[in-house]
Amino acid sequence: MTIYAYARYRHNYKNLDPQLQKLVDRRVSLFRRSPFDPRLDAHRLHGKLKNQWSFSVDAQNRVLFEFLDKKNENAVFLDVGDHSIYK
Repeated sequence: MTIYAYARYRHNYKNLDPQLQKLVDRRVSLFRRSPFDPRLDAHRLHGKLKNQWSFSVDAQNRVLFEFLDKKNENAVFLDVGDHSIYK
């Protein structure tokens, strides 16, 4: 899987606590191997974010992303952080 990262994702990732960055890295690695692994709880969003998805990093933090193709082989990470990323 090819993963692209928007500037907002890169900026917010850089501002995370180093331990949380390591957890994000492990989750991204899992996502790359299997985007629908149950441990990620990947799900499509609703409403104004209906074209976007998110997966869990931990109980509070998520990665917001979009698939770029119908086969789900490419994705772009839009943001990372707590639930405020949905606004």
